[in-house]
Amino acid sequence: MTELIIEELNGGHNRPSFVCGNPSLDTYLKRQASQDVKRSIARVYVATKPDNESDIVGYYTLSTLSVDLSALPSDLLKKLPRHPLPAALIGRLAVSEQSQGQGIGALLLVDAIKRTIAVSLSIGIYAVVVDAIDDNAAAFYQKFGFIRLAKGDNRWFLPLSAFAS
Repeated sequence: MTELIIEELNGGHNRPSFVCGNPSLDTYLKRQASQDVKRSIARVYVATKPDNESDIVGYYTLSTLSVDLSALPSDLLKKLPRHPLPAALIGRLAVSEQSQGQGIGALLLVDAIKRTIAVSLSIGIYAVVVDAIDDNAAAFYQKFGFIRLAKGDNRWFLPLSAFAS
């Protein structure tokens, strides 16, 4: 596994050079990410290598979300209250083309889940939700135990109770 520094996006990170192979994920980091941070719409976390802390090898975004009960599998509904559930959303997760296949996506996902668990000690958060941009991303999240929210939807979730000791 690669050693990484994962921190909030800042002006010292080289956003223009990031290329992951998906134009919408590339464009988001280059043009919109810092605006979302300034507006408190999302937090953007970037991964760099210790020997080059400006070049981004991957990133993810975190924000909040309410999950409508109608999107959940019916077997969960009987155990839950009858109102939307609070969740953390990993809206985007991307790894640069030259760093793909090195486990960086998994490290970013684990970092996002750890941050969510830390926040859940102070405020209520039922689950982590992800938006899978394509079938490969959906398969990636499924490997980690994420469950599809609604049929035909690319939104997946993992209850934080999966991490209870």
